[in-house]
Amino acid sequence: MNQLSTLCVYCGANGGHQPVYAEVAAALGRELGRRGIGLVYGGGSVGLMGTVARATLQAGSPVTGVIPTSLTTRELMGHPIGELIIVPTMHERKARLAALADAFIAMPGGFGTLDELFEAITWGQIGLHNKPIGLLNVVGYFDPLLAFIERSLAEGFIRPHHRDLFVVADEPAQLLDLLIDHQPPPGLIRANGLERA
Repeated sequence: MNQLSTLCVYCGANGGHQPVYAEVAAALGRELGRRGIGLVYGGGSVGLMGTVARATLQAGSPVTGVIPTSLTTRELMGHPIGELIIVPTMHERKARLAALADAFIAMPGGFGTLDELFEAITWGQIGLHNKPIGLLNVVGYFDPLLAFIERSLAEGFIRPHHRDLFVVADEPAQLLDLLIDHQPPPGLIRANGLERA
């Protein structure tokens, strides 16, 4: 069982076209507050990032945003939510988010969200962390991505047990429960290139 005191959420700086995305982002923030779990996220006050951060803070849990200098004017566009850490680069942002979090959730988003998600999965695969990772699959947003992963498995580009590096649910409370119970698969590569039993 995993102890979750701080959760990193990757999600869009845009809100998407369907109101359900923001509704679920707010529901996730409220659930984090209900469970006393803090949020670390990309630091923006707009889009789904702003929605989940405001909901988490309003529900009584701490919020820490990490944003690179180059994006402060583009993504913030408003008052910071909670504590804000400004770092020099995108690489440092991702490293700081990973260091601060006990687990990761990806919500709907664009290229940046997918970049962050796959880096977290890859770092887990090569043994740089063993933190649980989840996809909050709002209205089937990640269904095409999951189908692509299944195709990669079928074609031999992803090992079957690496499919278990992450869990998927379409509702925040269910996904948090899965993260608490998740155990990484055996046979992950360590940073020194050796297999772990």
